[in-house]
Amino acid sequence: MRDLYKIALCQLLVTPDKKNNIRNAEKSIDEAAGNGAGIVCLPEIWNGPYDTKAFGDFAEEESGPSVMFMSDAARRHHIYLIGGSIPEQDNNKRDGDGKPLVYNTSFVFSPSGKIIAKHRKIHLFDVDVENGVRFKESDFFSAGDSLTLFDTDYGKMGLAICFDVRFPDMFQMMAKAGAEIVFLPASFNMTTGPAHWDLLIRSRALDNQFYMAACATARNPDASYTSWGHSCVATPWGDFSAKTDEKESIVYATIDPSYIQKVRNEIPIGNQASS
Repeated sequence: MRDLYKIALCQLLVTPDKKNNIRNAEKSIDEAAGNGAGIVCLPEIWNGPYDTKAFGDFAEEESGPSVMFMSDAARRHHIYLIGGSIPEQDNNKRDGDGKPLVYNTSFVFSPSGKIIAKHRKIHLFDVDVENGVRFKESDFFSAGDSLTLFDTDYGKMGLAICFDVRFPDMFQMMAKAGAEIVFLPASFNMTTGPAHWDLLIRSRALDNQFYMAACATARNPDASYTSWGHSCVATPWGDFSAKTDEKESIVYATIDPSYIQKVRNEIPIGNQASS
């Protein structure tokens, strides 16, 4: 039987001050690691406001201060760190006007501080809900094009970002590739959060019989974009093993690899041939 392990989701309150956001993330990571989490996850766009008008001011290259901070935190605590996401500027890729492309990117760090994976959000958040949220990430970000999986001492894991969760084929491919847990840095809003957040996280876990760990930003009513919060962990059975509200907090969960296999043996949907 494989060992249980502990994860932590840091639901951070984001401000317009990058240095303050880094200090706040550091405090949360320190606390999570101090409480025994071997894997710590940050939320989507944690180093600055989730706002197309602000993304440019907070964009960094891979060698930028937010990335260096995360690498150091992983090394210092000897943990795996799923670095939420930040606006990543790639000076090697440019648009028709010669400007560097910017991606909504999640970096994953090993206990030595090395980048072992990088997910660029594939499905950009372009929505216009009547009497609700209107947002267009593609006004600023370019889309990624690669499925992201990575190996750890705890097993194989997958990574997606927020709106990616609405595309079940992506998660099915990760399950078939061996993922036992998928981390989802996210920032759902006050329109789609109450309606769809719980349903989507539980559905992806149930569909694929793995754990889903969704880490959101805390709710800031003064921000131009108000996050739903409610970071959570769903099990292969489709229920929640851990969950929080909208406030800044840390969600802890114990992951049991043997439970994944138990569920898959009892309801062997992965063995069914497609028709």
